Amino acid sequence: MALTKEIIQDKIEVVGDFKHIQVRTATVVKEDGVEISRSYHRHVVAPDSDSSNESADVKAMVTQFHTDAVKTSYAEHLKNSTP
Repeated sequence: MALTKEIIQDKIEVVGDFKHIQVRTATVVKEDGVEISRSYHRHVVAPDSDSSNESADVKAMVTQFHTDAVKTSYAEHLKNSTP
């Protein structure tokens, strides 16, 4: 009986006006190659986030979607919405 655990990013999507990148990570536990458990964790990469520790796929999306225009617009939004 061999138990294995695999952690994979199974969904990466871009949402909203400011191109937030949502990343879903699945933790899959298998016994003798048969999946017995799966759980999920999500995190969001905002335009002002440090993405240096993200996967290559997420970094590529950050490069594509978090343009200077999006970053500036997001910073203005935060500035104007803070009391």
